[in-house]
Amino acid sequence: MGDVSPTIRRLSIPEFTINTPVLVDIYIEAMEYDKAIRDTRVEVWRRNSQNPGFTAVAALMDDQVVGIAYGFNGSPNHWWQHQLRRGLRQQGGPTEEEIQLIQNYFEVAEVHVQPGFQGHGIGRKMMHELLKDNASGHAILSTPEVDGEANPAFSLYRSLGFTDFLRHFKFDGDQRDFAVLITPLPLGER
Repeated sequence: MGDVSPTIRRLSIPEFTINTPVLVDIYIEAMEYDKAIRDTRVEVWRRNSQNPGFTAVAALMDDQVVGIAYGFNGSPNHWWQHQLRRGLRQQGGPTEEEIQLIQNYFEVAEVHVQPGFQGHGIGRKMMHELLKDNASGHAILSTPEVDGEANPAFSLYRSLGFTDFLRHFKFDGDQRDFAVLITPLPLGER
């Protein structure tokens, strides 16, 4: 493919909402999910756009969206934070430090690049734009566990300074193991 130089730009909430079906299609393809989840995920993503601190970025190549990343401020009222607290309890916590960490974080909800465009730095560029100027103390995300962390997602997150927060965690409704990773903000590079 040679040099891949996408345009990375922030999406307004109306742009995100209008384009959510296309963005969810990228997610389904990148994660190899069943297309039957499309309508449900479109609704969830649109609801997420109403969360405080919502930020979305897209990667465009020749006016085609090839990547999406979005997130929002963590909140004790969100399902995800309830899941994190459950995971910390299962692992003997939460400690005072862990409680502090989940008081002020930005949840990186989704980061996806179309398979044909992966491996060219698009995810890295989206992460930098997504987390640029973010006032939260930390960014937290989850990614499916893989043996030896041998996939591009883990390589990207580790290179951006993400460390373990929870490992081999099962979110309610998903039987796969996930790693929950955290990094201080502003975003660094290893």
